[in-house]
Order: sequence, then C-alpha cells, then structure tokens
Amino acid sequence: MTIKYLSVSLLAISAIQICLAALTKRVACPDGKNTATNAACCVLFPILEDIQTNLFDGGECGEEVHESLRLTFHDAIGFSPTKGGGGADGSIITFDEIETAFHANGGIDDIVDVQKPFIAKHNISAGDFIQFAGAVGVSNCPGAPRLNFFLGRPPAKAPSPDLLVPEPFDTITNILARMADAGFSPEEVVALLASHTVAAADLVDPTIPGTPFDSTPGLFDTQVFIEVQLRGTVFPGTGGNQGEVESPLRGEMRLQSDHDLARDSRTACAWQSLANNQARMQAQFKVVMQKLSLLGQNQANMVDCSEVIPVPQPLPATAKPHLPAGFKQDQVEQACASAPFPALSADPGPVTAVPPVPPS
Repeated sequence: MTIKYLSVSLLAISAIQICLAALTKRVACPDGKNTATNAACCVLFPILEDIQTNLFDGGECGEEVHESLRLTFHDAIGFSPTKGGGGADGSIITFDEIETAFHANGGIDDIVDVQKPFIAKHNISAGDFIQFAGAVGVSNCPGAPRLNFFLGRPPAKAPSPDLLVPEPFDTITNILARMADAGFSPEEVVALLASHTVAAADLVDPTIPGTPFDSTPGLFDTQVFIEVQLRGTVFPGTGGNQGEVESPLRGEMRLQSDHDLARDSRTACAWQSLANNQARMQAQFKVVMQKLSLLGQNQANMVDCSEVIPVPQPLPATAKPHLPAGFKQDQVEQACASAPFPALSADPGPVTAVPPVPPS
C-alpha cells in the first residue's frame, strides 16, 4: 500500500510540475519564430542564427569554436582584485590593439578580427558577444554540457593589464597563484582545462599549426585527461619549443602546463578524477565556465538567457574513455597518491583518429 500511495504522490507532483511549466509566461519574439521567458533574450536569436551559419560553418565543432572558446578565457581572466582588469567585459576586443599584443594572447588577433564585424552588425556589447559565441560554439561539440549565458555586460572601460593570462611554460605554483587571485581553486583550474578536449595549438610550434591536444578534437570527451597522463615519447613537429613537452602521439601536442598539472600533488587527483567520468567533467565545466563568464560582472544586473544556447548532441555510442591504439595501462604515469588511475579499454575504433601532422 505504501508503494502504491507513493507512486500516486509522485504522479501528482509530476502533474503539478507540468502545469507550472505550462503556466510560465513566455514572450513572443519580434522574429515571429521564437519565444523567450524574458523579452531581453529575443535579441540573441538572430545572432545565434548568424554565427551558427557564418562563424561556425553551419554548426560545426571546428577551428572557430576552438578559438572562440579560447577567447572567452583570455578576455575573462584579465581580472585581478589587486592589479585591475574588468574580467569578462570584452576589453580584449574593445582595446584589441593593446591586449592582442600581450605575449600570452599570441594568435588571438585572428578570432578577434573575425568576431568584430558580428558585434558591430548586431549592436551587442563585446563582452556579451564573446561569452555568447563561446557558449554557442561549445554546443556544437558532441558531449559538451549546455553552458549558461547571462546577458547585460556593459562596454569595457579600460584594457586589461598585461601578465594576467597564464602561459603554458609557467610553473604550476605561479599558475595556481594567478588563478587563485582571480577566485579559482586548483580543482576549478583543472575543470576549466576540459576546454582542451576540443582545443588546438597554433603558435607553440608554428611549423604545425592547428595540432590538437587529444586524439578526438571534434568531441567534448575525457580523452585529454587520459592522454596527458601517458608517457611522452615524441614531439609532433620540432622539439625545444617553449611551453611544449613530449607527447605520446605524433599528431598530438602536449602543453607543459597540462603535463605538470596532471602530475602535481595539488592537482593530480582532480585531473585523474575526470579521466573516465564524462558526467563529472560536463558538470564541473558548466559550473566553472559560468563563474569565468561572470568575472568582474554583477549577475544581479544581468538576464539569464541560457535557454537560447542550443542543446549539444551526446557523444557517439562508440566514444568511450580509452587508451589510444597500441598503448597499454603500464604507460600511464600514475600521479594521484590516493587512488589508482582507472583501468581503460584499448582504442575502440575510428573515433580516435588524430589528424596527420603536416610536414615541416
């Protein structure tokens, strides 16, 4: 009888929730195609359509997504309670002649130049556009979480100071100190680096631009947390580049900072915890990306327009956490002192293909 009444109660609660959802007032947007819970969010639908078609090549998880996601970090992390900077305010575009010249922002002028016409066309603040484009771009990558987006960043008032963006050759102590200054814990630093699952390097080794950080750069999966933990044996291009260490795969680049974070006692267990846990990686990345996107901003003065962000596709059924073809468990460099690295199966098939390295 208890189970019967419990089932009835649950059904009643579910019915109430459905009714409440139906009663939520929605506003018809001027485009005649969309509705929103807040009319302020209607301005985003034409921008969404435009950037999916003309920035992200019809909704692909490609180079422009990688670069747009990188830009969200490089703009927002320009924030310090003691040194200044407006955080996620768009200053990297508003004052691009200053900030793109910073060493840590090398190569970012390309995506800045690509995004500027969209900002002018749609009359949106640079800070809002950068974070919106980053969230929309990530939604094109299978396996990604649906990121939140808040609208209402005012125009940037001044450029960010230099030396606030961590570099791949910085020590872990310096990286963690810089990120702590901006309000991030060591665990949150690792969570942010889930972005490297769909990222690539252009200037670390300029002979091989676009070299990815894991073997599945088109998927938002946990492979980067697995493959960075493997013993490095080769450089994908030339050796001796600042900020790069040996990789386990020729078609893959390993940043010195990723390598060191995966092996440092302050971050190794956090890194390992994401190696075969897609749901954990998604959840942590979603939370820390919201925090990043609001650096220097007053959330109380902003509108939650997260409903405009598309829902990402799930990972393909074949995309399981795995060791790349030819690798064995004993090639993992164990670093977490409190738990063994998870046992992984071998390469499951074609989803692991790494793009070939162009000849130098």
